[in-house]
Amino acid sequence: MIRQGLLLAAFSLFALNAGAQNASEIEAVRSGHSCAGCNLFQANLSYHDLPGLDLSGARLKQSDLSLSTMNKANFAGSNLAISNMFGGRFTGASFKNADLSRTVLVGAYLGGADLSGANLSGANLSGAELTTAKGLTQDQLDTSCGDATTHLPEGLQIPLCRALIH
Repeated sequence: MIRQGLLLAAFSLFALNAGAQNASEIEAVRSGHSCAGCNLFQANLSYHDLPGLDLSGARLKQSDLSLSTMNKANFAGSNLAISNMFGGRFTGASFKNADLSRTVLVGAYLGGADLSGANLSGANLSGAELTTAKGLTQDQLDTSCGDATTHLPEGLQIPLCRALIH
């Protein structure tokens, strides 16, 4: 009985830490090192210049990439849900099949970025530059929102974000 209790306690401790961020992986990325598949949960990468990183398959959920420059970075298959990417520069970056749901991309520059298969549901694209983005579809935009300053490829449109009324 005691053995089962210890086993259950050990499993519970492991399960609690399974979602925690990995500080050494976050520090490596801040230093400019690629980290495909890494656990960067809630990482603060704001104001960093990190071009060309491979963060494919990484867990970046609830991370802060605001005002960062990550041109040509590879976020393919990454989880960026509920992240703050306000004002970030992601020229030529790959977000192929990435989860960008409920992400703040207000004022972000995504010129030439690949958004093929990306989940944009609930994402705020107000003021974002997407004119030359690749793989962007009307279906993706229909689940997100933007404003009059959102720049889209010709023929695409985006629903307006609704102001929060208290």
